Amino acid sequence: MTSTAPRDAPVRRDVVVLGSTGSIGTQALDLARAHPERFRVVGLTAGGSQPDLFAQQVAEFAPAVSGMGEEASVEAAGHPCDVVLNGITGAVGLRPTLAALDAGSTLALANKESLIMGGPLVLERAAPGQIVPVDSEHSAIAQCLRSGRGDEVRRLVLTASGGPFRGRSKAELVDVTPEQAMAHPTWDMGPVITINSATLVNKGLEVIEAHLLFGIPFDRIEVVVHPTSVVHSMVEFIDGSTIVQASPPTMMIPIALGLAWPDRVPDAASPVDWTRSETWEFHPLDDEAFPAVALARAAGEQGGTAPAVYNAANEVCVEAFRAGRLPFTDIVARVHDVLAAHDVRSEVALTVDDILAADAWARQHTHTLVPA
Repeated sequence: MTSTAPRDAPVRRDVVVLGSTGSIGTQALDLARAHPERFRVVGLTAGGSQPDLFAQQVAEFAPAVSGMGEEASVEAAGHPCDVVLNGITGAVGLRPTLAALDAGSTLALANKESLIMGGPLVLERAAPGQIVPVDSEHSAIAQCLRSGRGDEVRRLVLTASGGPFRGRSKAELVDVTPEQAMAHPTWDMGPVITINSATLVNKGLEVIEAHLLFGIPFDRIEVVVHPTSVVHSMVEFIDGSTIVQASPPTMMIPIALGLAWPDRVPDAASPVDWTRSETWEFHPLDDEAFPAVALARAAGEQGGTAPAVYNAANEVCVEAFRAGRLPFTDIVARVHDVLAAHDVRSEVALTVDDILAADAWARQHTHTLVPA
């Protein structure tokens, strides 16, 4: 029987937002703006690509700490607060992630790259429950896992929209343009993540992230294509039951959960309209046309510095593709080549310097394989 007793009013949380001018950051500030009784913004940082917007944000929220650049993000991540939202894109988010964990704040993690690069190093620095995932897929899994014990989980199922090129063969992807790759059918994201979604590199990174966050072996993490992005991911339990988390495509729910976990924020987003016809389709992943997930799985199973190399090589290749210097299908092909050339360091006690050195090597080596 469900209790009808009123709950205590939630305590207002002090929040630091890293990457405040990006897609995740601006939506987080929308949430803080709509719920001043629940969230107070005490820190803001940005990469520097939109200084005017950042100046407007600082003027509006008057945070205790603010600044642009990596060092500003590291400093802000260590500022006393309840929650640090790491909405930075790319490897530059690693040091701020570690700073937030070391400061003891809850880390609402949208910067999947820092966990993927850091792997065991990040997990060792985190207290139990200190990292709350903000990726929609991992937020969905975290919600579904409330339905059972860890030893009752059979497998995790990550959903992928399939991106703008779902259904195309490998041969049909050769002449894809950056403009076409940026036209995601269901999500509005930044350029790097959008292209990563088109190649399915993003889904490969999410497989590694799911393994690290939830401790599930790679052979029990599946990917299925779900074009409408209404089901954000699923957990299958040992009795044959599958728990699904569903909502229209929006990041507001996982952002709100990241900031308020384990509580929910009322009306964070609109729910599915069950008065209308709704069809959910699921399709197997085409590994031949989109080999990025299998490659990420192999890198994750290698462990050590391999995931950092996968991520770094991809970032360089994406920039080359956006600049018209690399064909779309060569993005994952070159990442494969860089991984094949890398002497993986797999010892458990990797340091930040080890990881950053592998990242730097991967970027340099990738540049030698990409036309200037």
